[in-house]
Amino acid sequence: MKTGLARIQAAGKSVTLVIFWDHSSATNLSRWGFKCKVGFKCNNMYPLARSAKGLRLGIVVFIGLWCGSLAHADATLLLEEPYGHFGAFTSTGHAAVYLSRVCADTPLVLRRCSEGETGVVLSRYNKVAGYDWLAIPLIPYLYAVEGPDEIPLYANPKIVAFLRNQYRKNHLEAIAPEDATGEPPEGNWTQLVGSAYDRTIYGFSIATTAEQDDNFIREYNSRVNRSRFNLLAHNCADFAKGVINFYYPDTLHRNPIADAGITTPKEIAKLLVKFSAHHPELRSSSFIVPQVPGSMPRSTAVHGVAESLLKAKKYVLPITAANPVATGILAVAYLGGGRFDPKKHAMILESGQEMAPPLEATERRSYENQLRVLLAKTAPEMDTRRIEKQWAHVEANGEPQLDEEGRPVLRLRVGEELVDVGIARDNILPTSSAPLAQELLAARLREELRRGGDPKASVPGVMSDWNLLQQLLPARANLN
Repeated sequence: MKTGLARIQAAGKSVTLVIFWDHSSATNLSRWGFKCKVGFKCNNMYPLARSAKGLRLGIVVFIGLWCGSLAHADATLLLEEPYGHFGAFTSTGHAAVYLSRVCADTPLVLRRCSEGETGVVLSRYNKVAGYDWLAIPLIPYLYAVEGPDEIPLYANPKIVAFLRNQYRKNHLEAIAPEDATGEPPEGNWTQLVGSAYDRTIYGFSIATTAEQDDNFIREYNSRVNRSRFNLLAHNCADFAKGVINFYYPDTLHRNPIADAGITTPKEIAKLLVKFSAHHPELRSSSFIVPQVPGSMPRSTAVHGVAESLLKAKKYVLPITAANPVATGILAVAYLGGGRFDPKKHAMILESGQEMAPPLEATERRSYENQLRVLLAKTAPEMDTRRIEKQWAHVEANGEPQLDEEGRPVLRLRVGEELVDVGIARDNILPTSSAPLAQELLAARLREELRRGGDPKASVPGVMSDWNLLQQLLPARANLN
């Protein structure tokens, strides 16, 4: 395995990529239109790719993201995993669209973004103040906070409810006013903010022009915005399909066989990926926003209609018993057009971190072993096998608050005193309660390094958490 630095010229500037490859797959980068200088003096860096094909994808994705603010804006289809009771009933998930050059004065009025703004997420909701669609800024949509430095490192239902309500009081009171007792209202308004606490999200981006964005703003601001939600004919995927088709007409459509004519998030994501493959000029990319670590129930894999029926025993067994031919038809429908893996080639996107590939199995095991050794040497009282449950118990007894700068803290009783423990990346250090902060970070790392399920972290993300943990542990913490 060789390691090298590739310096790439793009948009009049240069950027250095760290790349890994073996001799058999080494490829001349100039074949792909890049001017590169490669030197072999780089160690202990994460790989952007592990094959020539993966290297090409990694470079294109990195350049697209790095130059995005300089050269173009994006429309990103968000494919969101199902969760909760409704997710157990139907595993089709949710769809939304993120527009990086479109912002909003209110959730109902769109405009062009000003410098420094990051765009909005639009989606169709059911029974939210009678509106068909609402627009929420990207960071609040994902994390229910104003900025990346306020995102909690580990979240439970109490923290999530607190952050959602704080954002509602500051920005959504007209849409979701408090009830007569002064408490947060019930209803689906909670779907507007903090989506990454509930589920893993996949993003599929294509470039847009300023003219397209301006036309979109004009058109959607002029339409009557009244609820038309219908699960079978006017669902969230139908809305997302309409937005993408506004930019690129007739790109997305329903699958009459694999999804029985219902528009599903996974089907339109698959179609957008296929469309992007035939239009390299759109500089497409894909990424994963992992579900925030914590004690919130984990989301589950997203499926189409036929796939849902085939992969759920509660459906497929009765169908097979009643009509084996029907099961065969479902299998043919799924195999013929319903298969699509949203994780394929997708990079991990975490707020405040560089986009990078998910951890490989060998990397995950290595970090897991190092974490076990580190805690055994410096915090032997921590049981690494039970650290997540231990912290969840501590967290459940605390009360979420905000510090002077608006970042979340957890107020805990330690002996006779009340102690505020910073739970965001920017306020966990320094702390007067280092043992509690250690537990929080150890629990987060344990979840990031757990095997199975969706990709949970990248090497840069794990290293960022690792460095925070080492700053909290006693000075004797050393693995060398």
